Amino acid sequence: MLNTVCNRPLRISGIVKDSIVDGPGIRYVIFTQGCPHHCPGCHNPQTHDFAGGKEANIDELLEQMFQNPLISGVTFSGGEPLVQAEALVPIAEAVKARQKHLMIYTGYLYEELQKSECTAVQRLLELADILVDGPFLLEEKNLTLLYRGSENQRVIDLKKTKASGKVVLYRSEYDDIDIII
Repeated sequence: MLNTVCNRPLRISGIVKDSIVDGPGIRYVIFTQGCPHHCPGCHNPQTHDFAGGKEANIDELLEQMFQNPLISGVTFSGGEPLVQAEALVPIAEAVKARQKHLMIYTGYLYEELQKSECTAVQRLLELADILVDGPFLLEEKNLTLLYRGSENQRVIDLKKTKASGKVVLYRSEYDDIDIII
């Protein structure tokens, strides 16, 4: 089950100020440090060590992320962001106060997270627009998938999921368009 790191500063592996691959639009991405999953073939193995990375100043991150007027949203990746849920809540609240999109990657399943008694995890689920859930499975790796690395992972539209009471997968505005390269 999910164990969160409460009342500690945010530890990050790094940031990307203008990603176009970590969610819809141009995104500011925070890669959290520390992951309990250790998925074989993980794209970010340097984020696994909970003692690695560096302590982040949340005010500085917020100032930096909103300097770019083209940023459409923020993505929490990792590592495992939800083990640092408490530290991420103020960032998520600031993102939503600016009416920006919020996306979270997690190795946990949405159904597990719904059962979490951690109020910070529940708050992040309330604030997020998209959740990519499930561990990366090397045997199901597929580099053609939108926003995910393996077939078992889901890209969940949290707003529609909450409204319907069942998991609704995210559909990109480009899902019905054939893109020829």
